[in-house]
Amino acid sequence: MRYGMIKLDQRTVANMDAVLEEVCGGLPHGGDHETRKHIASQVIKAARRGNDTLEGLKSVAQRALQELSSCQSA
Repeated sequence: MRYGMIKLDQRTVANMDAVLEEVCGGLPHGGDHETRKHIASQVIKAARRGNDTLEGLKSVAQRALQELSSCQSA
């Protein structure tokens, strides 16, 4: 099965949008394009694998942001 082919329902898309806005909302100017793109990419991958709850997606988004922070401070 190819995960990229799974269609996401409206609730999942709404959860993904809310999580991206919440996690990036704490960044200056809502985060730059590359930061938002990385976080969104990780959230999309998780949703396509079936992790579609608000809390699950939020956890993925926070982890993606922490990964970026770790890379930038290294």
